[in-house]
Amino acid sequence: MYAEERQQEILRQARGSGRVDVVTLAEEFAVTTETIRRDLTALERAGVLRRVHGGAIPVERLGFEPALAARDEVLTAEKERIAKAALGELPEDGAIIIDAGSTMGRFVQALPMDRELTVIVNSPPLATALATRANLSVIMLGGRVRGRTLATVDDWALRPLAELHVDVAFMATNGCSAAKGLTTPDPAEAAIKRAMIDAAERSVLLADHTKFTNTYLARFAALSEIDVVISDDGLDPALAAELTAAGPEVLRA
Repeated sequence: MYAEERQQEILRQARGSGRVDVVTLAEEFAVTTETIRRDLTALERAGVLRRVHGGAIPVERLGFEPALAARDEVLTAEKERIAKAALGELPEDGAIIIDAGSTMGRFVQALPMDRELTVIVNSPPLATALATRANLSVIMLGGRVRGRTLATVDDWALRPLAELHVDVAFMATNGCSAAKGLTTPDPAEAAIKRAMIDAAERSVLLADHTKFTNTYLARFAALSEIDVVISDDGLDPALAAELTAAGPEVLRA
């Protein structure tokens, strides 16, 4: 069994039972406890498990939300593939919204230099990265900046969104499932995401495979409200089929 396959099974067991134990996992997979600890560290860096004494707990049980800097360091190749695949959803011209998030940072870097677009963002780092591009008109939504995600939230960001209409909203999420939809730990950020989707003609979700089947405190959209889901090839085909049945087109980059 490859390390990634073992890690996905560890994650499945953690979500099923609420906790996994290092010694038990080592016996089950016939590997050393040090190998399991490395697996748990990798899953923690991916933001899906939290290490505790002797094992790990799925983050959704703790309401834990990794900081943007930590998320930006994991699954980088997958996020870059997702970002490049999302370029196919750009309008020829017009206006788009780009949500805050580590995958969105890759998407911003991949935006073509020859397409005239108005880009609305609620992330100061993304606005800074885009502002010098001559082909883009950048609108930065104001508000309180959440330290964990570096996203602006609250009424100063919500009010402008209520008056906007864009062609495509490129969205991020902490969790996604066919049953529970798109969720995030913070209600204030959920409200912004909801308003972004409402302002858009089409919505495209960019999410690596670790985000699926997670459920967090605040729901901001049903899966049927998303037109396209773009993930990586780590997304289980059966799960991809389940997501497709709920409404959106699902692409595995």
